[in-house]
Amino acid sequence: MHRPDPDLHDSRPAPLAPLNPLPWVVWLLALPIIASEAAFALGQAGLVGGNAAIGWRQEAIQRFVYIPDFMRAMWEAQSFPPAELARLLTYSFVHGSFTHAAMVLVFILALGKMVGEIFRPLALLAVFLGAAVAGALAYTLLPGTHAPLYGGYPAVYGLVGAFTYILWARLGALHANRARAFTLIGALLVIQLVFGLIFGTGWDWVAEIMGFATGFGLSFIVGPGGLRRALNQLRHH
Repeated sequence: MHRPDPDLHDSRPAPLAPLNPLPWVVWLLALPIIASEAAFALGQAGLVGGNAAIGWRQEAIQRFVYIPDFMRAMWEAQSFPPAELARLLTYSFVHGSFTHAAMVLVFILALGKMVGEIFRPLALLAVFLGAAVAGALAYTLLPGTHAPLYGGYPAVYGLVGAFTYILWARLGALHANRARAFTLIGALLVIQLVFGLIFGTGWDWVAEIMGFATGFGLSFIVGPGGLRRALNQLRHH
C-alpha cells in the first residue's frame, strides 16, 4: 500500500468519517498498558485476584523493569540471558501509577496516530522499540545510575522524534525554517526542566532525550523514502 510522502504537501481534503480509526500498530502498543492498568485497578478494588492482587503492580515492576546494574553485570560476564535482555523492551509497558500510565497512553495514541498516517506500521514499531532500547542503554552508560528504569516515556520520545522528522521534511519541502520542527521537543524539555527543579527527578531524562534522538535518526531510514532519500539529500547538499 502506498504511503504519503512527508515531503509532499497534499491539499486534497480528507474524507469525512464517523470514526477516525487508529493504526493497528498503535493499538498493539497501547493495549498492553490498558490491559495491565485495568488488571491493577480491579485487583486493587478487590474484584479479582484476592489479597494477592493488591501487589500486582509491584510484582510487574520487579519482573519487567530495566535495571542498569543487571546489564553491566551481563556485559562483564559476557552472558546475556534472554529473560534479562527482554527488559530492554518490557520496561516501557509497566508504570508506577495510573497517572503515569495515562500520560504515556495519551502520547502513544496522539503521536502514534499522526506518525502512523505517514509511516508504515513496522516502521512506527521500529521507532518506538528502538527508542526504548537506545534510551535504556544510554541510561546504563551514565556512571552511578542504579535506580530501575520503567515507563514508556523514552519510547514515546522516539515518536516525538519521528513526528519532528515529518515536520522537518515538510518544512524543507516548503523552503521554510526547519528549526520550527523542533518546537515540540523544546517545549517538552522546558517542562521537564521545571519538573526536575521542583520535584528533583533522577536521570530518566537522559533515556528520554536519547529516545528522541533515536526516533529522529531512525526516521531517515525507516520513514517514507528511507535511506534513499537521506542519501539523495546528502548528495544535494
